[in-house]
Amino acid sequence: MLMPAPPSARDVAFQSLEAQSALLRYALALFAVCLPVFVWAASFAENAAWMAATFAIFAINWAAFYGVVNWVKAEGQTSVRRRVAVHVAGGLLWAAAVAQIAALAHFAGPARETLLLMAAAGSVACIFFSAPLLPALLIVGPLAAAGPLTALFIEPASRDQGVVAAGGVAFALALGLILNRSLRSQFALAAERETLIKEHAGALAEAEKLARSKSDIVSTLSHEIRNGLNGVTHVLAAAAAAGQGARAAPSREQLTAALEATQELIGVLNTTLDAESADSGRLSLDLQPFDLTRLVRDLVVLHRPQATAKGVEMTLHVDPELEGRSAGGAIGDVIRTRQVLANLLGNAVKYTVRGRIEARLELREDGRIAVEIADTGPGLTVEELERAFEPFRRVQRTGVGIPGAGLGLSLSRRLAALMGGELTGQSAVGVGSCFTFAMPYDPAATIAPPEAAPRLSSTPKLKVLVAEDDGLNAAMLRAILEQLGHQVVHVQNGQRAIEMAGTLEFDLFMLDVRMPVMDGVETAAALRTMDGLGRTPIIAVTGGDAAEAQACLDAGADTVLRKPVTVASVARSLTEATSPRRGRPRAVA
Repeated sequence: MLMPAPPSARDVAFQSLEAQSALLRYALALFAVCLPVFVWAASFAENAAWMAATFAIFAINWAAFYGVVNWVKAEGQTSVRRRVAVHVAGGLLWAAAVAQIAALAHFAGPARETLLLMAAAGSVACIFFSAPLLPALLIVGPLAAAGPLTALFIEPASRDQGVVAAGGVAFALALGLILNRSLRSQFALAAERETLIKEHAGALAEAEKLARSKSDIVSTLSHEIRNGLNGVTHVLAAAAAAGQGARAAPSREQLTAALEATQELIGVLNTTLDAESADSGRLSLDLQPFDLTRLVRDLVVLHRPQATAKGVEMTLHVDPELEGRSAGGAIGDVIRTRQVLANLLGNAVKYTVRGRIEARLELREDGRIAVEIADTGPGLTVEELERAFEPFRRVQRTGVGIPGAGLGLSLSRRLAALMGGELTGQSAVGVGSCFTFAMPYDPAATIAPPEAAPRLSSTPKLKVLVAEDDGLNAAMLRAILEQLGHQVVHVQNGQRAIEMAGTLEFDLFMLDVRMPVMDGVETAAALRTMDGLGRTPIIAVTGGDAAEAQACLDAGADTVLRKPVTVASVARSLTEATSPRRGRPRAVA
């Protein structure tokens, strides 16, 4: 459990100021009660008129102090030092008034000693009402007592009264210091309590936010998964019925729809997992210079057929300064940048019914490179645009009938920020929208040429042991590996893989990370300790985050194959794992 931070001197000083302000009303009551006594005693003085004027001056000084302190408090001044200065200055007005009373009481004749003792009692009152604030107590108290004590000790006849008055003032100062120390302890506890309350409120708000996020995740996934799986289930049921002699075989359109639903479902799941990883701080990025122009060109080519099928024109405009450059590149994670831009282009294709979509690349004066995706879609109001960037929030006016989790833009903005960039949007109803992704750019960066795509037959025919507990995933891997010309043996857990590796020879191991009995990390580590298997290639198959992939590499895997797998990704991982130049394992997306 985390301990709260100790209260600062500012917090204690603020509490002291509040306590002294709260005492002002009682100081006014004491003044009102004592004033008749002072007036009665002053009536016996030889300078009674002057004494009356002194009382008036004291009342004026006290009223000025009261007014200034309350004004500073009401104005909500945030400077504690300024408030302390005002309180001390106001206390000095009290001390000056007591000194004036003592000076006139010195010439009051027979009433001299009585009035001076009353002035000393007034200094004790100043000490009491200054006690909550230590600077005021140490400054105002002694100065208020200086006047009457000096006057009592000047005359030999009143020195005995001066000794008594000095003892009373010293006792009042000691009690004031004790009271101040006690109050400061209470103020520290109160400040600590306020800190605990704020931390508790923050933790409660964070817990409520997390609960809402989890609820939104469950609600969104249940809706999207149900819709996607319903279509796939219908097609599979039709295929099963056709296999049993029924005539209702699934049509090509049904198969295409089922494939699109499955791909959309995978996209929703991946986006949700990425959003959760980003929120929890577990999303790792590899920031390197890369050719953003080439990436945007590839994405435009990829999305143009979908746009053309809807009758929407898609074009690309590249800043002439970016054409033909031998150096220079955007700085970011190329995989995450592709994810952001694919989401922006995909949204433009989804929501644009007619017109055109334009992607623009330009170098900005601030040294950044920016990609703008503009469309002639339905457009959004200011409120709808803000809502579109919130997680699990979809614009009902434009999103009806279009699948999605409502996470694309919020995740894209988060990814842009993690890469040191920025994602902004502008939109107008009936005109269209324009989203801009700006990211750092290094004009002197050197970019490596793109790797050639691996050929499906680039690896020799291998005998592969696949350890996978999920039957559907195992069947998919087997089909892909056999399509690539390899021989496959399948087991359902890591323990069984160890047993098979001890009796048969295999050219390569493909291990699912999450399996019962022994997981992929444990299995890879065990295989590396077996005789003759220290150099046998191992591919770890995972759907987890970067930390899980790194654990596989640390355990002995040569490369990591991320789910969902494709023919191209499997072929690429096989080439990487069996390469004779393999010496530094790396994860394959």
